[in-house]
Amino acid sequence: MAVRIPLIAAGLGFAISLPVPAFAASDDEELTLIRDQIRALEKRVIAIEQRRQTRNGIKKSGKILRQTGHGNTPDLATATSVGSPPSAGQPFSAPATGLASASHTGVPASSRSKGNFAHKGQHGGSDVQLADNRSASEAGQNRPSSIDLSSSSPLAITQTSVDRLPPIFSIGDISVRLSGFVDLSNVWRDSTVTSGPATAWNTFPYANSPNHGLSEERLSAQLTRLSTLLEANPTRDIRLQAYIESDFGGSAGTTNSVQVSGYTPRLRQGYFTFTKKDWGFHVLMGQAWSLATNYQKGMQPRNEQLPAVVDNNQIPGITYTRVPQIRIGKDWNQKYWLALSVEDPQATVAYSSDIASGGRLPALAGYEEGPRVFYSNPGGLLLNPNTQYSDNPVPDMVVKGAVDTSLGHYEVFGLGRWFRSVVQSPDSVGSHKETKFGGGVGAGVTAPFFTPDLQITGNIIAGQGIGRYGASQLPDATFNGRGALSPIPQIRGALGFIGHPDPSVLVYLYGGVEANTRRSYLAGDGRQYGYGVTDQNLSGCSVAFGTCTAQTRTLASMTAGGWWHFLDGSYGSLMGGVQYTYIRKFAFRGNDGKGNSVYPTSFGNTVYATFRYLPFQ
Repeated sequence: MAVRIPLIAAGLGFAISLPVPAFAASDDEELTLIRDQIRALEKRVIAIEQRRQTRNGIKKSGKILRQTGHGNTPDLATATSVGSPPSAGQPFSAPATGLASASHTGVPASSRSKGNFAHKGQHGGSDVQLADNRSASEAGQNRPSSIDLSSSSPLAITQTSVDRLPPIFSIGDISVRLSGFVDLSNVWRDSTVTSGPATAWNTFPYANSPNHGLSEERLSAQLTRLSTLLEANPTRDIRLQAYIESDFGGSAGTTNSVQVSGYTPRLRQGYFTFTKKDWGFHVLMGQAWSLATNYQKGMQPRNEQLPAVVDNNQIPGITYTRVPQIRIGKDWNQKYWLALSVEDPQATVAYSSDIASGGRLPALAGYEEGPRVFYSNPGGLLLNPNTQYSDNPVPDMVVKGAVDTSLGHYEVFGLGRWFRSVVQSPDSVGSHKETKFGGGVGAGVTAPFFTPDLQITGNIIAGQGIGRYGASQLPDATFNGRGALSPIPQIRGALGFIGHPDPSVLVYLYGGVEANTRRSYLAGDGRQYGYGVTDQNLSGCSVAFGTCTAQTRTLASMTAGGWWHFLDGSYGSLMGGVQYTYIRKFAFRGNDGKGNSVYPTSFGNTVYATFRYLPFQ
């Protein structure tokens, strides 16, 4: 038995009756029946709208407006009151049934999928959308864009914005979202550094190199990116997610750009998360952005405050890396956050002379030979055999606390690292291990700057042995005279402004700096060794084809650019971006061989132009 409720759609000029079940065996069955009725009603409304548009000579297809979480347009699941007439040209909205909250009150995912409803929300949000892709396609329905440029770090630019998309399909109780983009980037640099669409900021050559002032131009599709997000909700308080993100930035030994540009896929991110909502408890395991990376809100993945830049190597001054990790976090009402992450990046080592692992350092005073040092090994099984891997005694530790207020997001963190070498002393036939501690403290902020259309973001970190966490890849450590690794002191910071002059336009301005200080010692031959030595003859750094062994002291940069989201529809979205970066490199002081000080410097200009097609958005 069913009760029929008449509904009058004044704007469409017809009356329909919606059967409401008087009794159902269970809530799930009743919800399924209601969903089927709404879907049938939607199809009828679309058909009537199309007939009206045809009669009026309008050639465009009807568009069903949906709630996206960032606009005010309703969908059939976000209902108006009974009898509320739609405005001219708008589809009819079904009456409120409590359906929008049903999927978040313990209704199983299998029951939701029967009605072709999809759970959609950013990081476990609470929007529910009608996701009958087949009927939408048949009706020519346009879907709203999932690109939101109002953020200080829009996911559609910095990552793939997969959270804002509805599921494509389901596997049992697991929903599957797909995202990504096809990217074509053109990069021009006024000095050749032989880099792809990611600039190696510390490699801009000095004037002695023939590459200094020899411009390079590269066209690349390597940044084309794909991602998948799988989600399950076993209970109303538990959420499981798995995220995989890949691009074509890998360069195996056989890749080249001579005959075909066959660059290889690589793992950018691959992790799973467990969330217990009522406890505010979060776990992440896998490869993700480091917890030391600045965040725009909270500390959950895919909320990182990454610069909205075109260059894939970000900008000098920010703190970031993507590494395997285990992270445990806790939030209090999504306002206060605390997390601990165990991460495993490699250490980078620099020395004033070429010392391979297993070589001897210069002897200290009173010794005929220096200590022998072992600090890295070439990659073995499932590692790159052409790369040296450091011998980390334990993973890095990152502890971070954050607070979200109406005035912005603020965070502080501490980083701990350990560096190990195996040393054979000059007076010993045996060897021993030397372990040194490094790390630092940092802070970050993301906040509106007087108006919601302009945001400010900044980060800073100071410590020793922290170079690996920066875009310029300044070294972590050098050697002391006894053969132990000695962490190099460093300070790094960046400040940026992100503006939104139009909903489809984003512009940005960033400044950044990374600076190392000296870590050297005096050997028995009377010369300095280590990093930041000041007794080298650097006169060749400014002479064509001269010899230059300068070591980087400071990198400073200024970056400006913007994005334009210029095409959007059911076919996806098109975006274009441009970026200009000026970088200045300063070396430690040397001499010209005549007792005069020499301060080598270099600079670089980089111009980027990028186009992206985002078919899922």
